[in-house]
Amino acid sequence: MDYQLDFVGLFPYYKDLVSGIILTIQITILTTILGVSFGIIGAATRVGKNKFLQNLVGGFVEVVRNTPFIVQLFFIFFGLPTIGFKLTALEAGMIAMVINLGAYSTEIIRAGIEATDKGQWEAGKTLGLKWYQIFIHIILPQAFNKISPALISQCVIVMLGSSVLSQISVEELTFTANFIQSRTFLSFESYFLITGIYLIFAIVLRFVLTVVSEKLFKTKAMKEGN
Repeated sequence: MDYQLDFVGLFPYYKDLVSGIILTIQITILTTILGVSFGIIGAATRVGKNKFLQNLVGGFVEVVRNTPFIVQLFFIFFGLPTIGFKLTALEAGMIAMVINLGAYSTEIIRAGIEATDKGQWEAGKTLGLKWYQIFIHIILPQAFNKISPALISQCVIVMLGSSVLSQISVEELTFTANFIQSRTFLSFESYFLITGIYLIFAIVLRFVLTVVSEKLFKTKAMKEGN
């Protein structure tokens, strides 16, 4: 094998690469915030008393969890416009990611809520707190304390799944790598580089979310548990 690596050949496209990195980071931040928020609302509904909403959210979660992400993406981007919902590629991609993370995080957070001592609800009622106050200030911090590793892993998985958005021409990192290799024919170098970048993203995202979780929930959960 006499192939000579040529990473220098990628340099003329560094601006495209930087743009792809920035867009991937922006997508990750926004979809993580919205997806987890969606999951909190979904989990609250799942443990609530309204059977209709429980079944509705439960059915939605099952559909999302049991269908491929790329099919969901194509349905939103190619399917919805046929009934009048026109979206840009970026809008469709972000909606698909939020829905996907929201469905998975709904079940993860629900499991954390159900694993929380039921006596915490009764203690909150004794103090005269309303349902939503008990949920937000007592139950949710303790639930997050239990399920943060699983939820963080799911956020990382969804971030890595953002590469699928290149299939609808969202100019994120994978799209950029496809563009560069199509111009330079440096396929090994292009994909080796973005593999390293995704690896760094995953490590940094996991670290940041772990720190945020500890700051926001672990201390509060310990106080509430006492």
